Amino acid sequence: MSTADFGEVSRPPGENYANPKTCFFHVLFKAAALVFYILSALFFDNFVIIFVVTVLLAALDFWVVKNVSGRILVGLRWWNEINDLGESVWRFECLDQESLARMNKKDSWLFWWTLYLTAVVWIVLGIFSLIRFQADYLLVIGVCLTLSIANIVGFTKCRKDAKKQIQAFATQTIASRFTSTIQSAISVV
Repeated sequence: MSTADFGEVSRPPGENYANPKTCFFHVLFKAAALVFYILSALFFDNFVIIFVVTVLLAALDFWVVKNVSGRILVGLRWWNEINDLGESVWRFECLDQESLARMNKKDSWLFWWTLYLTAVVWIVLGIFSLIRFQADYLLVIGVCLTLSIANIVGFTKCRKDAKKQIQAFATQTIASRFTSTIQSAISVV
Protein backbone atom coordinates (compact mmCIF):
# COMPACT_ATOMS: atom_id res chain seq x y z
CA MET A 1 0.00 0.00 0.00
CA SER A 2 1.42 3.38 -0.86
CA THR A 3 1.68 6.33 1.48
CA ALA A 4 -0.67 8.27 -0.78
CA ASP A 5 -3.47 5.95 0.31
CA PHE A 6 -3.19 7.27 3.83
CA GLY A 7 -3.41 11.04 3.23
CA GLU A 8 -0.87 13.02 5.23
CA VAL A 9 2.63 11.59 5.37
CA SER A 10 4.32 11.91 8.75
CA ARG A 11 7.75 13.46 8.92
CA PRO A 12 10.59 11.74 10.76
CA PRO A 13 10.31 11.77 14.55
CA GLY A 14 11.14 15.13 16.00
CA GLU A 15 10.41 17.41 18.87
CA ASN A 16 6.92 18.45 17.72
CA TYR A 17 3.85 16.61 16.58
CA ALA A 18 4.02 15.93 12.86
CA ASN A 19 0.22 16.05 12.49
CA PRO A 20 -1.11 18.54 15.07
CA LYS A 21 -4.56 18.88 13.49
CA THR A 22 -5.07 15.13 13.43
CA CYS A 23 -3.82 14.87 17.02
CA PHE A 24 -6.25 17.63 18.03
CA PHE A 25 -9.27 15.85 16.54
CA HIS A 26 -8.05 12.51 17.88
CA VAL A 27 -8.29 13.94 21.40
CA LEU A 28 -11.24 16.31 20.83
CA PHE A 29 -14.12 13.83 20.57
CA LYS A 30 -12.75 11.62 23.36
CA ALA A 31 -12.53 14.62 25.65
CA ALA A 32 -15.87 16.02 24.50
CA ALA A 33 -17.72 12.76 25.23
CA LEU A 34 -16.10 12.39 28.65
CA VAL A 35 -16.50 16.05 29.66
CA PHE A 36 -20.10 16.19 28.47
CA TYR A 37 -20.96 13.01 30.36
CA ILE A 38 -19.27 14.18 33.57
CA LEU A 39 -20.65 17.74 33.49
CA SER A 40 -24.10 16.86 32.17
CA ALA A 41 -25.35 16.02 35.65
CA LEU A 42 -24.81 19.67 36.58
CA PHE A 43 -26.73 21.12 33.64
CA PHE A 44 -29.31 18.54 32.52
CA ASP A 45 -31.83 16.43 34.33
CA ASN A 46 -32.84 14.61 31.17
CA PHE A 47 -31.29 11.16 30.68
CA VAL A 48 -32.26 11.03 26.99
CA ILE A 49 -30.27 14.19 26.17
CA ILE A 50 -27.27 12.90 28.11
CA PHE A 51 -27.48 9.51 26.40
CA VAL A 52 -27.91 10.84 22.86
CA VAL A 53 -25.22 13.54 23.02
CA THR A 54 -22.65 11.38 24.83
CA VAL A 55 -23.13 8.41 22.51
CA LEU A 56 -23.05 10.71 19.45
CA LEU A 57 -19.73 12.20 20.61
CA ALA A 58 -18.36 8.71 21.34
CA ALA A 59 -19.49 7.54 17.89
CA LEU A 60 -17.74 10.52 16.28
CA ASP A 61 -14.62 9.62 18.25
CA PHE A 62 -14.87 6.00 17.08
CA TRP A 63 -15.17 7.08 13.45
CA VAL A 64 -12.34 9.64 13.63
CA VAL A 65 -9.97 7.18 15.31
CA LYS A 66 -10.83 4.25 13.07
CA ASN A 67 -10.89 6.08 9.74
CA VAL A 68 -8.62 9.11 10.14
CA SER A 69 -6.23 9.33 13.08
CA GLY A 70 -5.30 5.64 13.05
CA ARG A 71 -4.19 5.89 9.44
CA ILE A 72 -2.33 9.17 9.83
CA LEU A 73 -0.82 8.90 13.32
CA VAL A 74 0.22 5.22 13.36
CA GLY A 75 -0.24 4.09 9.74
CA LEU A 76 -2.80 1.42 10.57
CA ARG A 77 -6.33 0.75 9.35
CA TRP A 78 -8.75 -2.04 10.23
CA TRP A 79 -12.27 -3.12 9.50
CA ASN A 80 -14.46 -6.12 10.04
CA GLU A 81 -16.70 -7.61 7.40
CA ILE A 82 -18.97 -10.60 7.02
CA ASN A 83 -18.00 -13.02 4.26
CA ASP A 84 -20.34 -15.09 2.07
CA LEU A 85 -20.45 -17.84 4.70
CA GLY A 86 -21.70 -15.41 7.33
CA GLU A 87 -18.40 -15.45 9.22
CA SER A 88 -16.79 -12.35 10.69
CA VAL A 89 -13.46 -11.55 8.98
CA TRP A 90 -10.98 -8.97 10.27
CA ARG A 91 -9.10 -6.97 7.63
CA PHE A 92 -5.91 -5.02 8.35
CA GLU A 93 -3.81 -2.55 6.40
CA CYS A 94 -0.59 -0.81 7.28
CA LEU A 95 1.85 1.48 5.58
CA ASP A 96 4.95 0.05 3.91
CA GLN A 97 8.01 -0.60 6.10
CA GLU A 98 9.83 2.57 5.09
CA SER A 99 6.84 4.79 5.87
CA LEU A 100 6.20 3.05 9.20
CA ALA A 101 9.81 3.72 10.19
CA ARG A 102 9.28 7.45 9.56
CA MET A 103 6.16 7.74 11.73
CA ASN A 104 6.39 10.45 14.37
CA LYS A 105 6.96 9.00 17.85
CA LYS A 106 4.94 11.73 19.60
CA ASP A 107 1.98 11.18 17.29
CA SER A 108 2.14 7.44 17.94
CA TRP A 109 2.50 7.94 21.70
CA LEU A 110 -0.53 10.25 21.80
CA PHE A 111 -2.59 7.83 19.72
CA TRP A 112 -1.94 4.74 21.87
CA TRP A 113 -2.09 6.44 25.27
CA THR A 114 -5.36 8.25 24.60
CA LEU A 115 -6.85 5.09 23.08
CA TYR A 116 -6.21 3.07 26.26
CA LEU A 117 -6.70 5.90 28.74
CA THR A 118 -10.19 6.68 27.42
CA ALA A 119 -11.31 3.09 28.03
CA VAL A 120 -9.89 3.21 31.56
CA VAL A 121 -11.77 6.43 32.31
CA TRP A 122 -15.04 4.90 31.03
CA ILE A 123 -14.45 1.89 33.29
CA VAL A 124 -13.87 4.17 36.31
CA LEU A 125 -17.04 6.11 35.49
CA GLY A 126 -18.87 2.78 35.24
CA ILE A 127 -17.68 1.82 38.71
CA PHE A 128 -18.93 5.16 40.06
CA SER A 129 -22.31 4.58 38.42
CA LEU A 130 -22.49 1.14 40.05
CA ILE A 131 -21.62 2.60 43.45
CA ARG A 132 -24.30 5.30 43.09
CA PHE A 133 -26.85 2.71 41.84
CA GLN A 134 -27.37 4.55 38.52
CA ALA A 135 -28.05 1.59 36.28
CA ASP A 136 -29.41 3.73 33.44
CA TYR A 137 -26.09 5.57 33.17
CA LEU A 138 -24.34 2.22 32.86
CA LEU A 139 -26.05 1.93 29.48
CA VAL A 140 -24.35 5.15 28.29
CA ILE A 141 -21.02 4.00 29.66
CA GLY A 142 -21.49 0.54 28.16
CA VAL A 143 -22.01 1.94 24.66
CA CYS A 144 -19.05 4.32 24.96
CA LEU A 145 -16.81 1.63 26.43
CA THR A 146 -17.80 -0.80 23.68
CA LEU A 147 -16.80 1.73 21.00
CA SER A 148 -13.48 2.38 22.76
CA ILE A 149 -12.72 -1.31 23.16
CA ALA A 150 -13.63 -2.01 19.52
CA ASN A 151 -10.93 0.45 18.43
CA ILE A 152 -8.45 -0.96 20.94
CA VAL A 153 -9.02 -4.52 19.72
CA GLY A 154 -8.96 -3.49 16.04
CA PHE A 155 -5.77 -1.46 16.25
CA THR A 156 -4.00 -3.93 18.54
CA LYS A 157 -4.75 -6.79 16.12
CA CYS A 158 -3.70 -4.54 13.25
CA ARG A 159 -0.40 -3.69 14.96
CA LYS A 160 0.30 -7.40 15.60
CA ASP A 161 -0.52 -8.16 11.95
CA ALA A 162 1.85 -5.38 10.86
CA LYS A 163 4.64 -6.84 13.02
CA LYS A 164 4.05 -10.26 11.44
CA GLN A 165 4.28 -8.66 7.98
CA ILE A 166 7.55 -6.95 8.94
CA GLN A 167 8.99 -10.23 10.22
CA ALA A 168 7.85 -12.10 7.11
CA PHE A 169 9.35 -9.40 4.87
CA ALA A 170 12.65 -9.51 6.79
CA THR A 171 12.76 -13.31 6.64
CA GLN A 172 11.97 -13.30 2.92
CA THR A 173 14.61 -10.64 2.22
CA ILE A 174 17.29 -12.49 4.19
CA ALA A 175 16.38 -15.80 2.54
CA SER A 176 16.45 -14.33 -0.96
CA ARG A 177 19.83 -12.65 -0.36
CA PHE A 178 21.22 -15.85 1.11
CA THR A 179 19.92 -17.83 -1.88
CA SER A 180 21.33 -15.33 -4.39
CA THR A 181 24.70 -15.38 -2.60
CA ILE A 182 24.81 -19.18 -2.72
CA GLN A 183 23.77 -19.20 -6.39
CA SER A 184 26.45 -16.68 -7.31
CA ALA A 185 29.04 -18.66 -5.32
CA ILE A 186 28.03 -21.87 -7.11
CA SER A 187 28.10 -20.20 -10.52
CA VAL A 188 31.65 -19.00 -9.88
CA VAL A 189 32.76 -22.54 -9.12
